[in-house]
Amino acid sequence: MKKETNDGIKVYTPLALKFYDWWVLNISNRYAWKCATERHLIPYFRNNMRNHHLDIGVGTGFYLNYAPSLCTVSLLDLNRASLDAANARVGRDRIKESILHDVFNPFPSHLHDQFDSVSLFYLLHCLPGTMKEKFPVIRNAATALTDEGCLFGATILGDDIGHNAFGRKLMGVYNKKGIFSNRTDNIEDLQTILSEAFHQIDIKVEGKVALFKAANKKQAAYR
Repeated sequence: MKKETNDGIKVYTPLALKFYDWWVLNISNRYAWKCATERHLIPYFRNNMRNHHLDIGVGTGFYLNYAPSLCTVSLLDLNRASLDAANARVGRDRIKESILHDVFNPFPSHLHDQFDSVSLFYLLHCLPGTMKEKFPVIRNAATALTDEGCLFGATILGDDIGHNAFGRKLMGVYNKKGIFSNRTDNIEDLQTILSEAFHQIDIKVEGKVALFKAANKKQAAYR
């Protein structure tokens, strides 16, 4: 049965978002996914962010707190509650645009070739389908980048990475409820979908999380 994109976001209600930072970025990252937010994810986000940035799958806007002050930021998410939370946290004066949009659908033309960097933090593992079936998301994100721009992100890998007991429990619950769809997600398939849209790929693993960066986009991938 095909799941809808909404399945991965319906849990992120305004109430749930109040606990997101504590539960996901503190407890889960540290003890289940073994990828500490402060040590790995914040530096990776900040080091790859460029002047004109699009954040896709914004959560609570946590990482944008670490954006350099000169960066202009736009947001894209299918969840209005997440967009509102990120705007409130970062400050609407710092947000250029908030776009309510399904990442599986082509991006509005006014976003094409506009951004120096695009981030996908903890988005891919929440999307329906196998990793290869998530390629349209990578292709659509690439359309928003300038020719010199880079795509970067982080995603929790599937069963083959060898989760601990806490991680296995969360994986089971989240995948059953449709919050995650990542049981078979692996490095090889992530490499494949990134390589279909970009010439330069870099992937490293911290704990159970893949940190990825892609640059030098392939024009033929989205035309």
